[in-house]
Amino acid sequence: MRAIRYDSPEADIGTGEDRPALGGLDAGAEFGRLFDAYAAQLHRYLARRVGAEHAHDLVSETFLAAFKQRQTYDPATAAVRGWLYGIATNLARRHVRQEVRGLRATARADSGSTPYQPSHEGAVAERVDAQAMARRIAPAIADLSPGDRDVLLLTSWAELSTVEVADALGIPVGTVRSRLHRIRRQLRLQEATHD
Repeated sequence: MRAIRYDSPEADIGTGEDRPALGGLDAGAEFGRLFDAYAAQLHRYLARRVGAEHAHDLVSETFLAAFKQRQTYDPATAAVRGWLYGIATNLARRHVRQEVRGLRATARADSGSTPYQPSHEGAVAERVDAQAMARRIAPAIADLSPGDRDVLLLTSWAELSTVEVADALGIPVGTVRSRLHRIRRQLRLQEATHD
């Protein structure tokens, strides 16, 4: 059994290797390479979406589902990274209720907090500011439609390009761009009304 190391650096996937043929006799070895290359990235993304305890399971489920669905992957259509993120995102949707509850709980936690007092430690101050901002926009993120939330989190947390997000979700790039524009406008309004 392969040891799961989420803290190891990702393998460098070259141009020729980002669209592998997954249906061959050597599919197991190819999935081993894909796991080594993408498991850590997927884990970080999923941990931010559903929490670390569920992320381990979802990474495993992602690769199991990908292996079972390997005949449906078309290298001519999308890079394997986007395909894997699409599977991971679909699995994460099963945890949407938990995700929304967590965001709303974060928002409720802010309601009784005291105003932030600047600290002498720059790093601590930045972290506190980031946490406070996350609590302020958490309700807006929770209120997004599942599709909009997926687009936002794939671009911000998984750092996928708009093309990769489109591949992952199976939607046009123009749709991704328009959703991002609308989401950013909504979040800016949310932040402006809080200030």
